[in-house]
Amino acid sequence: MTDFPLLAADEKPPLTLSNEAGASPFFLTCDHGGRAIPRRLGGLGLAEPDTYRHIAWDIGIAAVGRQLSAQLDAALIVQTYSRLVIDCNRDPSVASSIPEISEDTEIPGNRGLTEADRTARQNAIFHPYQDRIATALDRRAAEARASVLVALHSFTPVFRGVSRPWHVGVLFNRDSRLASPLLDLLRAEGGLTVGENQPYRVTDATDYTVPVHGERRGLPHVEIEIRQDLIAEPAGQAIWAERLARLLPAAYAEFRRATNDRSDD
Repeated sequence: MTDFPLLAADEKPPLTLSNEAGASPFFLTCDHGGRAIPRRLGGLGLAEPDTYRHIAWDIGIAAVGRQLSAQLDAALIVQTYSRLVIDCNRDPSVASSIPEISEDTEIPGNRGLTEADRTARQNAIFHPYQDRIATALDRRAAEARASVLVALHSFTPVFRGVSRPWHVGVLFNRDSRLASPLLDLLRAEGGLTVGENQPYRVTDATDYTVPVHGERRGLPHVEIEIRQDLIAEPAGQAIWAERLARLLPAAYAEFRRATNDRSDD
C-alpha cells in the first residue's frame, strides 16, 4: 500500500484555497469540509450512505464558507478529504486522528494500520492542508496584513440519542477576546439558542487549527459550530452566511476597541 502515492494524479487535491488576495482580515477554514476518500483506500470498507453522514464530514459548512467568503471578501481554505481518512483538525500523534470507530460505526479500512500507512495519509492530506494555512498566514504577516482566524464547523443535532438544543456554538480555549463579543451578538439576534463552548470546546488534544494557527500566532480567532439541520439546504446556508457576514465584522470591531482600551491603560 505504501509503495505508491496515496492520491492518484487524477484525484482531487487535498485542499482548495480561494480568494487568497481578498481584502478582508478574516481567514476562514473548513477543516472537515469534504467527504472524499482516496480510491486506494477502497471506501474504507464503509457502506456508501455512511460517507454522507456527520462521521465523514461537516455537513453544509463548506457551502456556508464559500458564501461567507464572497460576502466578506475573505480568504477561504476547505479540506477535501473525509475526516475518516485523517482528521485535519487533530494532531496526527493522537491515535484518534485516524479513527477505527466513529460514534458507533466501525471503520474497517482504519484497522491495523502500520506507521507507514499513517505517514502516507499525513503526507498526502494533513500536512498539505495545514502547511498551506501556515504559508498563507505567513504571507499575510509579511505583507503587514491583519489576519482573523475563523474556523467553521457544523455539528449533528442528535449525538448517540441525545438531542442538542443549540443552534450555534462559539468555541474558544485560552483566548475569548473575539468569541465573547460574537457570543453577545448572536444572543442579541433573538430566537437562537447559543452555546458557549457547546457542544464542544477547543483543546490541544482535540483540535489543531485554532491552537496552532490562532493561539500560537497570537491572532484573534474563534471556532464556530452550526447545527447541521440548519445548513443542510441552500436556504439555511444563505441565512447563516448572511448572519455571520454581519456579526463577525461587528465582533472584530469590538475586539479592536477593547484591545485599544487596554493598551491605553
